[in-house]
Amino acid sequence: MKKVCILMGSPRLKGNTAELLKPFVAKLKESRCYVEYITLHDKDIKPCAGCYACQHISGEFGCALKDDAHAIMDAVIAADCVVFATPIYSWYCTTPMKALLDRHFGLNKFYGKAPRESLWEGKKIAIVATHGYDRQYACEPFETGIQRLCEHSKLDYIGMYPVRDEDNLASFKTDDAIAGAVTFAEEVAFSLRSQ
Repeated sequence: MKKVCILMGSPRLKGNTAELLKPFVAKLKESRCYVEYITLHDKDIKPCAGCYACQHISGEFGCALKDDAHAIMDAVIAADCVVFATPIYSWYCTTPMKALLDRHFGLNKFYGKAPRESLWEGKKIAIVATHGYDRQYACEPFETGIQRLCEHSKLDYIGMYPVRDEDNLASFKTDDAIAGAVTFAEEVAFSLRSQ
């Protein structure tokens, strides 16, 4: 059974992003994927200290900071696919997700004494995003950042499913929003089956 780790970045645990994830998660489970759903807003995720300690420890995350990022990164390493689920604030993901993304440094042993490796090389990466404005204007900076992260870390970017907030929570309960979430989950599951 393939494992999908969803990192949910919204501070509203029952808000728009959570609503959009409901049919997405249901379809993944129906497609025989194991789903680990991790909320980030209620976790202790410190910003990267730039100390490079992680770069001298091989085979594990190895960050010197003691917080919830260790358990989250263990879940990322154990997954076949990681989904970044976030509202777009100021053209990028939320603060806890950005802090976690900055800490990805410990997954890539490229800059120190540890043997050169990416602890998450080959994993599938996807984005589920909620946003205002139109898709390209709102989401392009974050999607570009994730695509560059994938290239740098040797990850396989599947794509993004974004839905625009035009009527608050109702926007994420429409037939089109639900159908799109289901279709994107099918794409994710298919990409995992063909691994």
